[in-house]
Amino acid sequence: EEDDDDDDDDTTRAAPPPAEKRQRLGFCPGVETSFLPDRDREADEAALREQLKQEYALETARVKAEPLDITYSYWDGSGHRRRVSVTKGSTVGEFLAACQAQLKGDFRAVRSARVESLMYVKEDLILPHHVTFFDLISNKARGKSGPLFHFDVHDDIRLLNDATREKEESHAGKVCDRSWYERNKHIFPASRWETFDERTGYSAPYSIHGHVVR
Repeated sequence: EEDDDDDDDDTTRAAPPPAEKRQRLGFCPGVETSFLPDRDREADEAALREQLKQEYALETARVKAEPLDITYSYWDGSGHRRRVSVTKGSTVGEFLAACQAQLKGDFRAVRSARVESLMYVKEDLILPHHVTFFDLISNKARGKSGPLFHFDVHDDIRLLNDATREKEESHAGKVCDRSWYERNKHIFPASRWETFDERTGYSAPYSIHGHVVR
């Protein structure tokens, strides 16, 4: 019996202690976790981006469809004032097509000209046919002598050869045939014209009614 008791004591002493359960680590509420992947949050953000993209597209389409009245002057050495209506999403080429339709009954040179040969000169810049009025307006594009995003009549800022001063005679953007421009580009006002470059900043100050505009 004593031997049995000894065996029981050895068995009891040899039994390993029960393993301690490791405590699971939770998130500390004070730790920034927004940088960690979160599928639900990413899905919500993607849905919001898509919603904003669609809203922007709808708003852009609405603005582009708005009418835009443009006062211009057909220029063949002297000015012939006209007014035509397009949309803000129209290109300069589409505007020139509308001008040709309006002018061809009065001017033989316009009647025989192709739209591609017509030029629109705004603030001493020749605007390419692909440029849209929406782009000019939304970017608040600037010309050499004033803004390219206003299309009603403004005062001519030239007075006594000072290109930063105005005079009372009003003016508008000019529509002319390129052949006329090629024959007269060495003579004022065509000598001041240059092709519009979106990468160029035309930021020289000018004045309207004596107030400098930058």
